[in-house]
Amino acid sequence: MMRSYLLVPAHSERKLARALTSGADALILDLADSVAPKDKGKARKLATAFLLTHGGLLRPRLFVRINALASPLSEGDLDHVMTGAPAGIVLSAAAGKDDVVLLGARIAVREALHRLPDGGTRILAIAGDRPDSVLALGSYTGDVARLCGLVWCGSRSLAGIGRQGARKEDGDWGNPSALARNLCLFAAGAAHVAAIDRPYQDFADSGGLAAEAAKAADAGFAGKIAIHPSQVAAINTAFTPGPDAVAAAEALIATFREAGNPGALAIEGHACDQSDLRRAERLVARAAQITQISKIVSPSPSDPSGE
Repeated sequence: MMRSYLLVPAHSERKLARALTSGADALILDLADSVAPKDKGKARKLATAFLLTHGGLLRPRLFVRINALASPLSEGDLDHVMTGAPAGIVLSAAAGKDDVVLLGARIAVREALHRLPDGGTRILAIAGDRPDSVLALGSYTGDVARLCGLVWCGSRSLAGIGRQGARKEDGDWGNPSALARNLCLFAAGAAHVAAIDRPYQDFADSGGLAAEAAKAADAGFAGKIAIHPSQVAAINTAFTPGPDAVAAAEALIATFREAGNPGALAIEGHACDQSDLRRAERLVARAAQITQISKIVSPSPSDPSGE
């Protein structure tokens, strides 16, 4: 149950060290877009060393974003970082369930080679960043082995269709980016995994970030990508159920129990049914899980082991 995923260029020792104390629930060590070709080798080595040193942490959990499966770099990325037993691999440009299955098979080979728990490495897929990827969102149905979340990448998918002006998304039903966003939410629901919201690019605009994160949480996203440590606190706040919401959900659950769990009830003038009950139960469970996460202290600079 992770709210914030901080994307960290893996070739920067300074940024890797700073990320540990950011308060993020997860770090994504990036070997892909944020790393120039000349730094790919350095990024692999630093990411692997970082995993070997900090991979046992319960918070932040450590993911690695490898280069796209179609890239000749992806196999080498896995060869390096799987020696460090990452919590998960982030798949760029996922073209549907088949790509997740293929990556899972490649991960399984490395798990066996390095005597890691079978199936222990999860997959977070960046979905909907190309036209074919948007059309493949319908393939994520049922339980997909290893898949733990789908990331909506924002307006990147527009590059493949020639759309001009990626902004002005609110209330614009003709905006293709909004369609991709909503499909990603439904795809995550169909696959029973978390939907993760796009990065907010203007990391100096704290108000804009907070507003976008709040809207994403209300829409059904479970977390959001951060591109700067300063964004983490606002993201964690937005995706943590407030005490009033938790209290209302607990009261609704108690009312249903006292009434013998009927199909529907009238509560304070509102008709509530089993779908409302399930939503309340999910909110309370999520709040409890986040409370447990928050009790896990991230390592300090003076104590990199976190012990």
